[in-house]
Amino acid sequence: MIEKEFTIISESGIHARPATVLVSAVSSFECEVYLEYNGRNVNLKSIMGVMSLGVPNGARIIVSANGTDEDAAISAIQDVLQKEGLGE
Repeated sequence: MIEKEFTIISESGIHARPATVLVSAVSSFECEVYLEYNGRNVNLKSIMGVMSLGVPNGARIIVSANGTDEDAAISAIQDVLQKEGLGE
């Protein structure tokens, strides 16, 4: 299992469009991918789960992946967060 911490830098946090982009980025991976914020952990492949967290600007999140392609999944999330201006 791999975990990586990110800080959300988008002014509006993770709302519907960024949540959709994140879910799309990991949907094709076989491994389990989770997003943790404020003590809650949700499946990152679930748009409703991600949106239910209400992640605001400045939040620190942890993305974890467990499975055969976990490295690639974490790398994909990191790329999307940076490319979309969501996190660092």
